[in-house]
Amino acid sequence: MLDESTRSAIFRLQAEGHGTRAIANVLGIARGSVKTVIRAGQVAIPSLTRAEKAEPHRQQILDLLKPCKNNLVRVHEELVSDGAALSYTALTAFCRRHGIGHTPILPAGQYDHRPGEEMQHDTSPHKAMIGGRMRSFHTASLVLCFCRMGFAQCYPRFSRFVCKMFLTDGIEYFEGACACCMIDNTHVVVLSGSGATMVPVPEMVSFGERFGFAFRAHEIGDADRSGKVERPFHYIEHNFFAGREFESFADLNAQLRAWCDRSNATYRRHLHGSPRDLFVTERAAMKPLPIHVPEVYNLHSRFVDTEGFINLHRNRYTVPYQLIGRRLEVRESKHTVDLFDGPRLVATHNRVLESEGARIVNPAHRPKRHEGVLKRVVSEQERKIRERLPAAGAYIELMKTRSRGSVRDLRWLLRMIDEYPRDAMSAALDEALAFGMTDLERLERMVLRRVANDYFVLPRRPDGEEEDDE
Repeated sequence: MLDESTRSAIFRLQAEGHGTRAIANVLGIARGSVKTVIRAGQVAIPSLTRAEKAEPHRQQILDLLKPCKNNLVRVHEELVSDGAALSYTALTAFCRRHGIGHTPILPAGQYDHRPGEEMQHDTSPHKAMIGGRMRSFHTASLVLCFCRMGFAQCYPRFSRFVCKMFLTDGIEYFEGACACCMIDNTHVVVLSGSGATMVPVPEMVSFGERFGFAFRAHEIGDADRSGKVERPFHYIEHNFFAGREFESFADLNAQLRAWCDRSNATYRRHLHGSPRDLFVTERAAMKPLPIHVPEVYNLHSRFVDTEGFINLHRNRYTVPYQLIGRRLEVRESKHTVDLFDGPRLVATHNRVLESEGARIVNPAHRPKRHEGVLKRVVSEQERKIRERLPAAGAYIELMKTRSRGSVRDLRWLLRMIDEYPRDAMSAALDEALAFGMTDLERLERMVLRRVANDYFVLPRRPDGEEEDDE
């Protein structure tokens, strides 16, 4: 079919008095085509009025779209199975012309931002070799929209606390904040709604006011609205993570921060300069840092268990043993876990980023041998024995090694010390120690043998015979 420019040329040449043969030769078309255009008498291309083969099946097509999940291949199979004489190309052309099963693609726009107007924040899942094994984690990124300066860090999990910690690091990295922070309807910021009707969590509203910015969310599905932070993730994945291995998350984030410094200083053709060069212009329009940036921390309440630990994210941290059974306030910050008993700081540990069941022990929190909760309690009977007969101390220790240091045994030994002469008692104890004997009944017989001739002698008759008891 001839286009409108060719049809217009045919009518112009005809008006100049040229015949159909001459017009056909000049335009390189058939004479019949020239005559058809002249008979139509209009430059506009006439519309086709032929009936479409799929038109009788319109309602059936609409009914099949939902159960077939908008798959036109399945729709065509169902139509043919019902006896429709219709090709697949005829079906797709019909649906395309009438907008059935798909929405037309709208042209992409371009978002221009003034200096200091907007920054964009988003996260993306990635994998890398960390500590000798492949690990999954979240990469968080913050980009200034005018100069395209970027900052990124990685975390094993991403929560509201981590989000505030990351944004604080990013704003300190840029030495200021833009008036608006565009997000992708992330649950750590959004309380309800989405897009223009998004209502942020009051905690995050307060956090934004600290640095002078407000959170905004783009409409669901409108990823181009946050394209300035979406696009760098591909660059991070295929440039920074490619071929790199890391000892830990601390090593990963240190290398990523240095990589951001180099990337921000790299010349970019579409910017006609480096992001750091353009940052000079944007920095003057940004919200300056407050005079004091408080440390971001997450507050928990934990009981100290009987082993002297508190549990946080499946990791256990020691507490001074004197606080066993107490409820403590736990402040989890970027690098440390601080434990407070009321207003007093009682312990500080390095924070473990991953939930790996680690036990972090500070030896100063454990009691020394024979002290603290493990200190040997001296009973009242033992104290009296040691005061009245110091030589009995070694025998008491021997009794305890033989599991005979009960209160009953100590009372028995104390009674013997009080009732029998000290010399006989000391001699019997020395003999018992020499043989490692801890039977108190035998010890008492040994004492009695030593005092028998002194305290249990019977009076004698004049003839030298002993008196009969009778």
